[in-house]
Amino acid sequence: MRIVFAGTPEPAVPSLTAVAASTHDLVGVVTRTDAPLGRKRVLTPSPVARAAVERGLPIVKADRLDQAATEAIAAWAPDLGVIVAYGGLVREPLLSVPRLGWINLHFSLLPRWRGAAPVQHALIAGDRVTGASVFQLVPALDAGDVFGELRYSVPRGATAGEVLADLAGAGATLLTDVVDAIAAGTAVATPQQGEATLAPKLTLADGALDVTASADAVLDRFRGTTPEPGAHVSLGGQRLKVLGAHRGPDVPLAPGEFALHERLVLLGTGAGTIALTTVQPAGRGAMNAGDWWRGLRTETPRVDLPEALS
Repeated sequence: MRIVFAGTPEPAVPSLTAVAASTHDLVGVVTRTDAPLGRKRVLTPSPVARAAVERGLPIVKADRLDQAATEAIAAWAPDLGVIVAYGGLVREPLLSVPRLGWINLHFSLLPRWRGAAPVQHALIAGDRVTGASVFQLVPALDAGDVFGELRYSVPRGATAGEVLADLAGAGATLLTDVVDAIAAGTAVATPQQGEATLAPKLTLADGALDVTASADAVLDRFRGTTPEPGAHVSLGGQRLKVLGAHRGPDVPLAPGEFALHERLVLLGTGAGTIALTTVQPAGRGAMNAGDWWRGLRTETPRVDLPEALS
């Protein structure tokens, strides 16, 4: 088949690589435009764009799949569209450009966690099992019939970045299996079953750790927002980024209270403590939590609660 691939971030690269290595003809790649990155805001191609350039593939860069993008994709005369974390909606008439439509690799067990950030929301919610699904793209958000899925047990302590990397690799194999089945005419898609939940894109505010919640709930949010948008607490009116943390010992600390305990920097929560291993104070680089603690001038700092909780 002639395939067009749409994707943008690093988790989409394994799927692009797998499709490019398949027996099918990858005729073109669609990705978002170069984005300003780093402190100097240097315009940088997306990971998918870089991977496409390495393979000498034609590229369309577009933040919106408008008429111009639709015409460029139609010129490739694709049989099937494949989309993995592109970052934009595919609407008509583009939805009908490939004669077999579009399929989407989504990193959840649909219909749970439809939306832009399924892995992050799964971890925040404390899900211990998640997965990936390949489904037929339809106008409604992530609502199409499912061709195949894989289940994934979340490793203890794994962050969203780590889980997403695992699912990106395993999902690429699932995706190409479905592509092959569609080409062979043996693919069967079944309607989604169960209650749908939504996973909208996270903002910086979603990374705020609610220290009045239990230690387990705080750690779930930490893992779900690491590395993006980043977990943090407010200390003295400034954000302290939490880059590494795990369950702490049973030490009596009030919610938001820090303490040094047997070389561990502990943070009290509504039930239990968490141990901080790596932090990043405002305006500084990442550092060992113990080094951060020793550099403080106050004896027992407390975390400022988010305004909604104070």
